[in-house]
Parts: sequence; structure tokens; C-alpha cells
Amino acid sequence: MNATDTSRFVRLQVELVLEISDPETLTGAALAHVTEDTHAQDAERTHARSAVREDVAEALAHLVDPFDLIGDVPGVELAQASWSSERIDYNPDAVEWDLDEDDEDDEEGPE
Repeated sequence: MNATDTSRFVRLQVELVLEISDPETLTGAALAHVTEDTHAQDAERTHARSAVREDVAEALAHLVDPFDLIGDVPGVELAQASWSSERIDYNPDAVEWDLDEDDEDDEEGPE
């Protein structure tokens, strides 16, 4: 590939922090999604059901599809995607969770 070919590709990084307000509903939806997956083999479905029941982060990962983020964006085709979900300790008041941190530095201007 030359520079013109590679410049057509863009990496979009998105970080979301979600609060699971109803884990039973989330787990139920993920289990239904796994059950309805006609492309998965029985062994895969069995493993997925077990993972979804044990961890809401796994349940969420089974319901999130990166294609849904860009599916209706004109002129864009998804070339590759990967995603994961994990439980985290979250404190919205902690400095490390200030998503606008870089913006505030830019607003202050040079010293």
C-alpha cells in the first residue's frame, strides 16, 4: 500500500463508561441475543450463555456492535473492529476520569 491508500483509513477511538442500572434486564437481553444467534455453533452458544450469566460486562459486550455506530454514516465502510468490556472502579470526581482534561489545558493557553 502506498501513502494514498493508507490515508483512506481512520482509527476512531471511543471510550464509554456505562452504569448498569438493571443487571437482570441486561443479562436477559444478552441471553436472548446469544440464543437467537444462528451463526454460532452450540458449543459457542453454551460458552457465551455461561459468560453472560457470570458477568454483566460480558453481557454488555454481546449486545454492543461497532457497526451500529457507523452503519448509517455515508461514505464509510467498516474495515475492522474489535471491542471489549470490563468492570471498572469509577469515581466521576476523580481527576483521571476528567474527559475534558485536555480541552481545559488548551483553553488556558500558553504560560
